[in-house]
Amino acid sequence: MYPLRLFGDPVLKQRAREVEELDGDLVTLVHGMYDTMDLEDGIGLAAPQVGVRKRLFTFDLHEGDGPAVVINPVIVEREGEVLSDEGCLSVPGYRFEVARAERVTMRGLDLDGTEIVLEGDELMARMIQHEIDHLDGVLLLDRVDPDVRKEALRDMRTREMGAHEPTPRSGHDRGL
Repeated sequence: MYPLRLFGDPVLKQRAREVEELDGDLVTLVHGMYDTMDLEDGIGLAAPQVGVRKRLFTFDLHEGDGPAVVINPVIVEREGEVLSDEGCLSVPGYRFEVARAERVTMRGLDLDGTEIVLEGDELMARMIQHEIDHLDGVLLLDRVDPDVRKEALRDMRTREMGAHEPTPRSGHDRGL
């Protein structure tokens, strides 16, 4: 298990490096990320969110397949556009409406080095795009309207000073 890096941590704004070796250390990292994602009630977790600048993310949409990992992911096809409400484990207590591709196809590797292809829409498409954004150093707040971002940052500063409690997360959609 790893502590989550939160908004403001510089590692979240840096582009992650390609994974070059699939070794025991990587397996240990991935299993720790599975545990962290589960404990934090997330559906996706990128390595930079636990302070590791490697291009990989774990995910579990809780549809019966269990957790999985994608190493060196690349989106190869995007279709359509949809606005949807999105949260982030690294920006706890906030949700924002974000424009994303409606459907995506992504290629990457699993822990054995086998190429995998994920195609998805709705939650799967949103999760893939969100996690790859993390690998590129792009945060959820970078994808919202500038006025919304400014208001959220103002609210975060107020919360840091202890003025009020964070807005509760919606129970129907887990953090990415």
